[in-house]
Amino acid sequence: MTEQKALNLTVTGAKSAPAPAGAPKMKTDGLSIYYGAFRAVAEVSMPVPDRKITAIIGPSGCGKSTLIRSLNRMNDLVSGSHIDGKVTLDGEDLYGPGVDVVDVRRRIGMVFQRPNPFPKSIYDNVAFGPRLYGRVPKAELDDIVERSLSRAALWDEVKDKLKQSGMALSGGQQQRLCIARAIAVEPEVILMDEPCSALDPVATIKIEELMQELKKDYAIVIVTHNMQQAARVSDFTAMMMMRPDRAGEMIELSDTQMIFTKPKDKRTEDYVSGRFG
Repeated sequence: MTEQKALNLTVTGAKSAPAPAGAPKMKTDGLSIYYGAFRAVAEVSMPVPDRKITAIIGPSGCGKSTLIRSLNRMNDLVSGSHIDGKVTLDGEDLYGPGVDVVDVRRRIGMVFQRPNPFPKSIYDNVAFGPRLYGRVPKAELDDIVERSLSRAALWDEVKDKLKQSGMALSGGQQQRLCIARAIAVEPEVILMDEPCSALDPVATIKIEELMQELKKDYAIVIVTHNMQQAARVSDFTAMMMMRPDRAGEMIELSDTQMIFTKPKDKRTEDYVSGRFG
């Protein structure tokens, strides 16, 4: 039995799945996410395996971005938001009492839909996190910047213009800069919310190739509307739908090949085949 097939993929609404081969890097247990009294996501239980890419797909408005933003507590920034259930990282409850939210966001990096470099130099964009989390000697900071830009496949393109504004880069370069900024603080998980939706096909290919490199060291969760992208880059795919009460739920989670060739839920089959969505 392969490593992929041996992971525990049991989720709310999904059919039975193979037994676990070890604890996932992250997982949600019965996670419901609220904005005030409105429940936006309902009772999602999802493992996030280490050094794999998990894609979350589904129609617009079904709670994909809300779910991924809950994994590093970005939803805390929305007034009135709260959760029921658990989100854990290596078994630690990230919403437990006394948890340092800033440290959660360091350990679980986030790359957003549109590139959002700071209005600073390329160097200072990457150095921002290490400086924020502690005093770093200049020589060590130089190494962190070079290493992070290299891992984001950007160093060769910008090494001679590190003092230039990150805002002056192309869209694809800006997104890779944001990835370099995220990995500069040595996270354990990388979240990507539609990271290629604002990019051209060439830049998209570069980001997808970068994801394949980064998964050698990180657990990655990506939200995407692009079915071809999910099929190309992910090891596992989770399908979300909106219930009649407008709460998003996860109806199926399995290895990606199974989702796209033999899904267990008819709604998944209809969505990935383009019959709706």
